[in-house]
Amino acid sequence: MWNERFSEPEFTYGKEPNDFLRAEYQRIPARGRVLCLAEGQGRNAVFLAQQGYQVTALDQSSVGLKRAAELATERGVTIETLQADLSEHDLGSGWDGIICIFGHTPPAVRARVHAQIADALMPGGAYILECYTPKQHSMPGRGGPPPELKDFLVSLSDLEREISGLDFTIGREVEREVNEGSHHQGLSSTVQLVATKV
Repeated sequence: MWNERFSEPEFTYGKEPNDFLRAEYQRIPARGRVLCLAEGQGRNAVFLAQQGYQVTALDQSSVGLKRAAELATERGVTIETLQADLSEHDLGSGWDGIICIFGHTPPAVRARVHAQIADALMPGGAYILECYTPKQHSMPGRGGPPPELKDFLVSLSDLEREISGLDFTIGREVEREVNEGSHHQGLSSTVQLVATKV
């Protein structure tokens, strides 16, 4: 599915970074190492590289990562790309920042990833996430998993249950206008998180 979608001529979610990430990225220590989960075509990874971070873009789609590398070249920065499946991949350690922007996975995979976040971050590091909430299917906006994959949607209570060892600097569910390419548009319900390791 994702290789097919990312093969479309346009960038599925645009070339500009997510608004929440743009507002909060400085929570990540300057010039640090950042891992971007389910990064797709690289818009957020490239933005972070433009801010001076050392960025690894992880995704299961080889086509998405190829487009990410092309976008990095277009913007005059370098990123590392890593093709991996989050159901099996070990996040490792030594990251100053980890981001997950609309990276919807099965609940068991999400919980597996979140169980690794605290150990993967350096002291002072930050985890930044924005995902669609279960309210999204009643919103007028377009975006997120279809109704048959409603379990892929994420609530704040999910995050509070799955993530330990971090301080929640921001943890909220909001309704906001999303304008990210052709697939994320309109008034939407999202959960936003900034969690830091002391």
